[in-house]
Amino acid sequence: MSTPHISANKGDIAETILLPGDPLRAKFIAENFLENAVQYNSVRNMLGFTGTYKGKRVSVQGTGMGMPSCSIYSYELIHFYGCKNVIRIGTAGALSDKLNIGDLVIGMGACTDSNYASQYELPGTYAPIASYELLRKAVEKSDEMKINYHVGNIVSSDLFYSANNSSMKWAKMGVLAVEMEAAALYMNAAYAGVNALCILTISDSLVTGKSTTSEEREKTFTNMMEVALSLI
Repeated sequence: MSTPHISANKGDIAETILLPGDPLRAKFIAENFLENAVQYNSVRNMLGFTGTYKGKRVSVQGTGMGMPSCSIYSYELIHFYGCKNVIRIGTAGALSDKLNIGDLVIGMGACTDSNYASQYELPGTYAPIASYELLRKAVEKSDEMKINYHVGNIVSSDLFYSANNSSMKWAKMGVLAVEMEAAALYMNAAYAGVNALCILTISDSLVTGKSTTSEEREKTFTNMMEVALSLI
């Protein structure tokens, strides 16, 4: 039953799946949080694993960077492998001085500068939002863990390097942080009638200029991993 991008058989992937962009973050989660983890995918080195967390079955799959890549993996996982709860865990750049390095952002909605929604031929502008059920559970877990978190709007950009520094314009509309995948994930999930949520860790700030290393992004942002795993 393999797809062009996932070499798994039917039943190899759990209904709840975590979707980090970085495949090495998927490997880190499998090795440090899951029991009896089995790797089901290595196509294009986009690693995927299934195991158990506190007795419950869960998968984790790298998706790569940007909406095109994330949309491919999430589409195949939803439509070919039966995933019902798709939870992105990734990094983001803060657009507000109220957000510090390491804070969590739970994406209630995802703005975008992408033309991704045009495929649905809607008679207006679509507003991609998270599953309230998953969002509520994530907030409750974050409260329980007593960690710094923010709930609100994020923006999924097609641009990492912008010629006109346009990302900060979103801040005037109350958008908290910028990343590159959530809007496509939310739209794929909405169209298929499944649940989606994006939980982010602030890895850098477009306001202060502070940033983290690639190793820190891969291995130290464990709060969002724990929150996401609690949603199983």
